[in-house]
Amino acid sequence: QVLLRESGGGSVQSGGSLRLACRASAYMGGGYCLGWFRQGPGKQREAVAGIDSNGNTAYVDSVRGRFTISQDNAKGTVYLQLDSLKPEDTGTYYCAAVSETRTTVNRMILGPPARVDAWGIGTQVTVSS
Repeated sequence: QVLLRESGGGSVQSGGSLRLACRASAYMGGGYCLGWFRQGPGKQREAVAGIDSNGNTAYVDSVRGRFTISQDNAKGTVYLQLDSLKPEDTGTYYCAAVSETRTTVNRMILGPPARVDAWGIGTQVTVSS
């Protein structure tokens, strides 16, 4: 029912910017929280940012002030603007959808929920020094 696909990854120098997009096939206001997660080389997957159908957002401390999550409900797309990128931001970025009956953005930012309705296949972000 929910299909996600990420895009917008690439390679940039430290301090550069990228904009990621997550297109949701079944995006519906009041239905899902959309979150961004990432997994760096040799690291566990971690939460980055989340947004709910009302526009409430949450960020992990390490990206606060540098990353911005937003959504276009008409397009069924969630964006993650990455600014002031650091080499530590390198990794595969995934989006995930979780029913709002089971989570909130604040809970989602703590980590992947036990039940995720959909995961995207990821987009690669590489930041060089």
